[in-house]
Amino acid sequence: MNKIIYIGMDVHSSNFTLCSFEPGYGFEADKIFGQTQIKEDIFNSTVKYINKLKSMRPDVDVICGYEAGGLGYNLHRKLKAKEIESVILAPTTMAVARNSSKKKNDYRDAITIAKCLASSAYKAVYIPDEKDEDVRDFIRMRDDHKTALKQIKQQLNAFCLRHGHHYDKPKWTGLHLNWLRKLELSKVQRETVEEYLATYEALTSKIAALDVRIEDIASEERYSEKVNKLKCIKGIKTHIALSFVCEIGDFNRFKSADKFSGFIGLVPGECSSGNTERMLGITKAGNRHLRRLVVEISNTYRRGAVGRKSVALRERQKDMPKDVVAYADKATNRCQRKYQRMMFKGKNSNQAVAAVARELCCFIWGMMTGNYSRTAQAEASVYRSELD
Repeated sequence: MNKIIYIGMDVHSSNFTLCSFEPGYGFEADKIFGQTQIKEDIFNSTVKYINKLKSMRPDVDVICGYEAGGLGYNLHRKLKAKEIESVILAPTTMAVARNSSKKKNDYRDAITIAKCLASSAYKAVYIPDEKDEDVRDFIRMRDDHKTALKQIKQQLNAFCLRHGHHYDKPKWTGLHLNWLRKLELSKVQRETVEEYLATYEALTSKIAALDVRIEDIASEERYSEKVNKLKCIKGIKTHIALSFVCEIGDFNRFKSADKFSGFIGLVPGECSSGNTERMLGITKAGNRHLRRLVVEISNTYRRGAVGRKSVALRERQKDMPKDVVAYADKATNRCQRKYQRMMFKGKNSNQAVAAVARELCCFIWGMMTGNYSRTAQAEASVYRSELD
């Protein structure tokens, strides 16, 4: 087995700082060499640096790595195309010495990355398929439009309230929009409201068109089976189902449902020492986009009777395998009962929703990894044993 030289790369849009590290593993001294900063023709110069190192040391393998950041996966894919092995490190998982931030520069960061690579003191970022990444970016763009629409609504409501106009019925209905158009305002105020309404209508139309496109993407053979399975669960429609499929990619990379919930950031933190146990709030680590979506879904379990299905949910479950529907119904009922049970105990509603979100994540993982079929088989065997 060849020795390995690790190249830490502190990457920015304007420059790359590289550092080579050859660990001695206790038999000899560690070697740090080849520190350089590249500012011109960045990628090609980086490839030349790595290839020159390979030619000087043909007896070693080279692995380079950089922290996840604004450059995304593009650099990794370009290095792979040049047959250069690279790793993207998750910054929050890197073992960094305490108080090291008191002296920080690009060269020190590159050395730290190289040492983390050598000692495996990090977790590698999952590299999604390019198609999944494209669809993910498309969905996030749609969500950005939705956020802009929410801001426009808030701004228009605040404008009306500032000028003494208050609408006390459900808002953003046809009646509410007609009320806005008939308000008695000055000329400039009327222009302000009309501009707000024009932006509101443009964003509403844009989001509707994007949702149609998302439906088309979800119907492709690549995604349709997974999306249709997730849509059997209450509160999950095409947009959210496709978001989970594209953001996660391979659900089997999580060994258990707890690991998946931890990735979403819905497991409790802990600050215990000695005989003192202290549990904290949820970690909020990992994928913020999915965490927001799963909390939105969990809020739907605050309403409705346990076991009752809407017409839309029945339509989504139509023609789906019985074990998938049974597992989805089990998830829905369990989440609803969990919320009601926690509220009965006097828990805060936000705590209850977070707990339901964690439970729901476990069911989503089970649905995507095929655990629903194994669960059904186990329950059937228990039932048969009871009959015997």
